[in-house]
Amino acid sequence: MSSHREAPEISKDPVADGTDVYAFVNPNNPAKAVLIANFIPLQKPDGGPNFYEFGDDVLYEIHVSNKGKAASDIRYQFKFSTKIRNADTFLYNTGPIENIDSPNWNRPQYYTVTRIKNGRKEVLGRNLPCPPVNVGVRSTPDFAKLSRQAIHKLKGGTRDVYAGQRADAFHVDLGSIFDLGALRPLNEAHLISMPNMGGVNSVQSYNVHTIALQVPIRELTRNNVRPTDVMDPKAVIGVWATASRRKGRVFNSKAGKYVDNGPWVQVSRLANPLFNEVIVPMAEKDSWNASAPSGDAKYTKYVNRPELARLLPALYPGAFPNLAAYTKPRADLNAILMTGIPAGVVPGFQNFTGPVQADMVRLNLAVPPTAFADQNPLGLVAGDAAGFPNGRRVGDDVVTIELRAVAGLTIPLVDPSYEVDGAVNAVSDGTSDENPKPPNSFPFLGLPGGGYQTVPGTTEAS
Repeated sequence: MSSHREAPEISKDPVADGTDVYAFVNPNNPAKAVLIANFIPLQKPDGGPNFYEFGDDVLYEIHVSNKGKAASDIRYQFKFSTKIRNADTFLYNTGPIENIDSPNWNRPQYYTVTRIKNGRKEVLGRNLPCPPVNVGVRSTPDFAKLSRQAIHKLKGGTRDVYAGQRADAFHVDLGSIFDLGALRPLNEAHLISMPNMGGVNSVQSYNVHTIALQVPIRELTRNNVRPTDVMDPKAVIGVWATASRRKGRVFNSKAGKYVDNGPWVQVSRLANPLFNEVIVPMAEKDSWNASAPSGDAKYTKYVNRPELARLLPALYPGAFPNLAAYTKPRADLNAILMTGIPAGVVPGFQNFTGPVQADMVRLNLAVPPTAFADQNPLGLVAGDAAGFPNGRRVGDDVVTIELRAVAGLTIPLVDPSYEVDGAVNAVSDGTSDENPKPPNSFPFLGLPGGGYQTVPGTTEAS
């Protein structure tokens, strides 16, 4: 999946596990950009009595690079603190939570937002309340109301923030893909053939914890202006998210809790979907999570010659003969994932951030946003320049886009002599987000599924 349990060590630490990063210009207000980082994957809505929440011992950050060096030129930090109102009950809530400040909510969580630019720290908001999780129809009878109450204006009134549980909008057929690289719509062509069928979204009905930030575009650019020229290098930013923990952690048996000390150490990183998941070998995934984008040159070899591009012709015999015969380094994938797309590759477009090889979500802030009703989920490859890999919108079908790119769809952009295999346009995992449509307003992710409303699935041994 995008980055849910994508590395051995972070899979043991879900509170610090980043799952998805989104970056796009708001179609409702083109003067503002939206940055979203999701954490804590695969949350079953009925996960009580200890429901999901941000970690008080984790430093969550959204990074912006705007000077072409893959450095963190602007950082937005989020630190959380949790209170227990009634120490004599095991209950998350002792009655209906009808407002975000309800005394019936026994474990409220608050956070502080800090912006760091050029070494200068500015606190944008303190003690901002999160919403509770969506417990169920009795405990959280109007979660939409609680959600609205959890959207806060930050210092100056031009920024909006939300931190709390939402529905996971990412969709992928994990059960099939990790069963020897199978894509259900192409089952018949697989080496171990089965009947074709639609995909099964493994993330359906699960929740995540979202940090969503909406800021004026001029706040993100190197020259503090809102760009209008798509070909201007200063119009492009790189975005990624991280989670960090203190270097030392000791369990205090007298206090009955862990005590953390020392400097912050990064344990999770995420930008482009599926990068660490599919590109980086297992033995290097944990190191990747602990490193900065500016040091990603060491991973370039895996982008230029991805393992999945070798596996597809082997798993689907005869379906990808041209891909199997292609031996050149994948300059198309390198441009998409490591440098941004230079001018001259896609007419009238670029999101090039310079020669530094780095995994970042690159967003050209001068590209006009596409109205919600007109957005193409296949983004740039389908002619919608406001979509992935130019930033990433909530509705972009990144799994299909990246699968087709790896399968050779984007090679002709840099090598016109290459002929795309006929099977490429059929490549898809066959899934969609079947949750109610996400709202076309901040924070742009759907309301989380409720615990009472959850209907567990069934298991089958064969």
